[in-house]
Amino acid sequence: MTQNGVLIKVQNLKMHFPITQGIIIQRRVGSIKAVDGVSFDIFRGETLGLVGESGCGKSTTGRAILQLYRPTAGQVFFEDVELTALKGERLRQMRRRMQMIFQDPYASLNPRMTVGDIIGEPLLVHNIAKGKERRERVQELLRVVGLNPYFVNRYPHEFSGGQRQRIGVARALAVQPDFIICDEPISALDVSIQAQIINLLEDLQDQFHLTYLFIAHDLSVVRHISNRVAVMYLGKIVELTDRTELYENPLHPYTKALLSAVPIPDPVVEEKRQRIILEGDVPSPANPPKGCHFNTRCPVVMDICREQEPEFRDVGGGHYAACFRL
Repeated sequence: MTQNGVLIKVQNLKMHFPITQGIIIQRRVGSIKAVDGVSFDIFRGETLGLVGESGCGKSTTGRAILQLYRPTAGQVFFEDVELTALKGERLRQMRRRMQMIFQDPYASLNPRMTVGDIIGEPLLVHNIAKGKERRERVQELLRVVGLNPYFVNRYPHEFSGGQRQRIGVARALAVQPDFIICDEPISALDVSIQAQIINLLEDLQDQFHLTYLFIAHDLSVVRHISNRVAVMYLGKIVELTDRTELYENPLHPYTKALLSAVPIPDPVVEEKRQRIILEGDVPSPANPPKGCHFNTRCPVVMDICREQEPEFRDVGGGHYAACFRL
């Protein structure tokens, strides 16, 4: 995968949200460390899966990469362009090359706009097509995502959840991007529809040579669609490697616990398998524990874990992990 070159490079990305007190005079009393220093590369043409529990900072990472949230610190490079340094018109022009498919197909589509206007809006914003040409392009996009091209005058409430998500995919494709962030695009859908959307995303990737950051908490889906997988816990990436290596040889205790919760369809294997039950709750991102963030729930914690933060390093063969046990 590396021979294709790096498309997205994230270096020490941080996204801290202020906690304020007071009504008239607001003062900052702390910050929620949603993303707390993550670094990774996404290679051209690959799908990088980003997994972890709800609230660990996955969606915030995706939005900070696209500059929908301006990061507190760190750098994001798209090819050789530093996105964190761009503003105004230059950033708007770069947005043509990066798009996002949102989690909730019910909230991400404007109920007052027709499907044709929703999908065609990016074409107007970026001056790509107008009038008849725009309408034909919208119909072609509907055809590409498996919807009837004559649905352009319908409104979002006339579609099912799966159809709405296809409209969201068509909108993301409208400006012919190189990179798409899929922010849990199937979590709000029925299981039978999930497979259709996953297959659609894979077909579109082959057809248009797309690069994906696929955010999810369903590890079996991530295994199916991803080339590499990054595991996130409380604002930090704790493990990153090839999908096969991650599932066959997980190194970090948190990754092992996550994988032990994935059901196996073979009852004989399922019965022999040992489940790892994590005790306690995820600490607050407003007050993460000292040292390794996972030390309050880790079954193999050592004294050094409570004092120092482990380095996120390559332990061999492109398998990165942050653990003193390695």
